[in-house]
Order: sequence, then structure tokens, then C-alpha cells
Amino acid sequence: MQSQQEFRNETRIWLEQNCPESMRTSMVQEEVVWGGRNAEFANPDSETWLQRMAQKGWTCPSWPAEYGGGGLDKDQAIVLGEELARINARPALTSFGISMLGPVLLEYGNHQQKAEHIPKIVRGEIRWCQGYSEPGSGSDLASLSTKAELQGDNYLINGSKVWTSYADKADWIFCLVRTDFDVPKHSGISFILFDMASEGISTKPIQLISGSSPFCETFFDDVKAPARNLIGRLNEGWSIAKRLLQHERTMISGFGLSAGQSDNGGTTSTISSLEGTAMHYRGDTKKLSDPVLRDQIARFKIDADAFAHTSRRSVEESKQGPNATSSMLKNYGCELNKRRYELMLQAIGSQGLGWEGEGFSDEELQLTREWLRSKANSIEGGTSEVQLNIIAKRVLGLPDILSLARK
Repeated sequence: MQSQQEFRNETRIWLEQNCPESMRTSMVQEEVVWGGRNAEFANPDSETWLQRMAQKGWTCPSWPAEYGGGGLDKDQAIVLGEELARINARPALTSFGISMLGPVLLEYGNHQQKAEHIPKIVRGEIRWCQGYSEPGSGSDLASLSTKAELQGDNYLINGSKVWTSYADKADWIFCLVRTDFDVPKHSGISFILFDMASEGISTKPIQLISGSSPFCETFFDDVKAPARNLIGRLNEGWSIAKRLLQHERTMISGFGLSAGQSDNGGTTSTISSLEGTAMHYRGDTKKLSDPVLRDQIARFKIDADAFAHTSRRSVEESKQGPNATSSMLKNYGCELNKRRYELMLQAIGSQGLGWEGEGFSDEELQLTREWLRSKANSIEGGTSEVQLNIIAKRVLGLPDILSLARK
């Protein structure tokens, strides 16, 4: 049996030989690799890095080797993460398939479904989007009304979704649909996968205040989804939906650990370089001599380090089944990320208040937009109010106020 030190040595040698130099630099937004059928690589080294990591299964290091994953145990996965961090390696692939769909497919999918979809996720061959929220079903997600009716070997899907991240660029969608309208709302929901190139699907990007359009309205008009793509049992999709939301909330909580590799931007400083932000953005460096600001930065670093260790510890807990940890991480991580941007704006002063025109660099203008975008962290993936309610009920054991009111 290979020792942990032997694995570390082999991993270090492999990374030195296979990770391109340009992949050992901080990520920039235009070079984030999403994969997919129409994948584009702004940096040729990104494609090389993805291919090499996927061949090892290290885009999903702890997933079963049977489906193309790395097959690493917990300790080996930790070592790999440490060695990647040691050389400042970029993520080879950013994917909702990895952070959300894959884990629930491994838990709820049958062998055929895993064999069809998991290897493609690992290799970055399919780009996924999430069909959850609807115009009338946001925080009350279980009230969704997008309908799926079984007709022969297909489900006929009609309805719409909103805030569908990158739906206009995705290849496939994992979607919540209502398959029974005559039962309590949580009981008539199913979880299904289908191709975004299917006839009857249209998308409309939503422009944000930042000027970007990562979200879309998505419309389904008699869309045919193969019945074999139903994950889990019919009408029991809510359990899968909740499990996936835990993975999504854990992913979003990561915004509090790193701004440079998330949907929230790609040009801002990481925790370790926050103190140098003022010089980087041509701001008033004298501000960093302010003892109040320096105290705030120190407190942020301490809190961020504590959060990083807590997040790492929670990974093992999540393997024991659904719990409220993801809600705690999501709530705190989002608040931490908003604090990061507030501190950066304080550090660079008036240079962080530009919107357009001369006198501001492109990075400074981008920072302003990222600061505005960070406010949405407490809404997406379930609002902070929803997370606090979950924590109140499942962790603190407090009564459900709505239930008491109905009594």
C-alpha cells in the first residue's frame, strides 16, 4: 500500500512535469475554463492542462475511477489539493457538473446514468446549467410549476425558469419539474436531465447592474426529455433538489475564500494580497496606515483563515448525509465575501467609485462592478434569510414560526 509521503512525492513530480507555467498564475476571468461542446480556450495552455488533469481523473480527484474520476481517498485528495496550492495551480475546469450535479448523480443515479454522464463531466465535455428558480418560485422553490408529462418514452416539458446561470452557453440542464399537481407541493416534483439543444428551448440573457449577463430566462415549449434521464424515483425529486442545494451552497460559500476564481469576478486580490490592494489599484496608499483600516484587514484575515479551516473540516461531515452545515457555510461565506469588497473599496478610496470615463483603469472599473455583484451572494442559492431559518430549525431546534402562526 502506497504511503501518503510516497503519493505526495509522485504527485509533486507529476505536477512539475505536467502543469504549464502559465497555469501557475492567478486566474483571470477570460481564461476560466468551463468546457463543453463548444469550449473555447483563450490560453492554449488551459486546454493542455485540462486534458492532462482529466486523463488522471484529477478534475474530480475523489470520484470513483470506474466513472473516470481520480479514485483518491480522503487523505490523498487533501495532499493533491496541497500540492496544487503549493505551485499556485489554476483549476483545470470550472463546472456546475463538478460542484453540483456530479455529487447527486453519484448518490442517486443508476449505473447507466453515471456511466453516461459522469465521465463527460470529469473530462469537461458537457457544460451544465441548473433549472430551479421560476418567476413565481424563488425562495419558495417547492411551488414550481414547470410541467412534465410522460408521453411514451419521453417527458413533454412546458414552463419557464429564471436566473438560470449561463443557460445560453450550456449544453445540458439538470431541471426540477412538476410531475404531479394533485399531491402536496414537495411530493410532486421530479429531477430530470435533458439537452439544451432540444427543440422548443429558448433563452434570454438578463443584464445585471454590473453590465454582465451571466443569468438567463429559460423557456420550455413542448420540449422532449427522454424518460431514461429521470434521476431517482418519480415525484421524489425534492430530496435530490435539497441535496444538490447543499452542494451549491457550499460552492457559493467558497466566494468568501477566493474572489479570483469565482463567478463574482476574476481580477481582485485574494486573502493573502488584500493588504496590497491599494498599491495595485493606484489608490491612496496612505489609507493603509490608518490603524482602523489595518485592524479591519487583520480581523478579516483571521476570520477568513478560520472559515477556511472550518470549510475543510465540513467536507468530511457532508459525506455522512444531509445536514445544515452547508447553510452555515453559505451564510457566513457570503458575508465574508461582501466584507472583502468593502475593505478593498476602503483601501483604494475614490478610485473604487468609478463607473466609466478617464481617470480609472479597467481593473478599477471592474472592481466597482464586482463590489456591486457581491451583494447578490446573499440571494443566490437560497437567501440568507432562508439559510438562517434552516439553521434555526435544524441546528438550534427552534420552532417553525409559520407553523406556530397557523396553529
